[in-house]
Amino acid sequence: MTAQPVSSRRQRGVTLFGLMFWAVLIGFGALVTMRVLPTINEYYTIQRAVEKIAKEGGTTVPEIRNAFEKQKQIEYSINSIEGKDLKITKENEKVVVSFAYDKEIELMAPVYLLIKYEGHSK
Repeated sequence: MTAQPVSSRRQRGVTLFGLMFWAVLIGFGALVTMRVLPTINEYYTIQRAVEKIAKEGGTTVPEIRNAFEKQKQIEYSINSIEGKDLKITKENEKVVVSFAYDKEIELMAPVYLLIKYEGHSK
């Protein structure tokens, strides 16, 4: 019966440095996610509004822009784009409404994230 010395056993576990590294990494990921999700929601809201307007909307550019402004009053989450920012064209006798905008998100004081959103009706 031989007993192994206690000092020769290998300890297992997470070191304090490893724990702090993963905490910072997960925290930063959570921060970015919390800041970006509202802008993604706004983009999809704009996309739905543009689809609805192109399908139901008027035939002239002012009518389409006014319809978007009315939809914007209903959907309070649309803040990044106005009716005048829409690009309205006609392809194959079908009205196509396009939009593009940049969203700047402050992560920490000097650090910003720039997301370029663009979309169009089908």
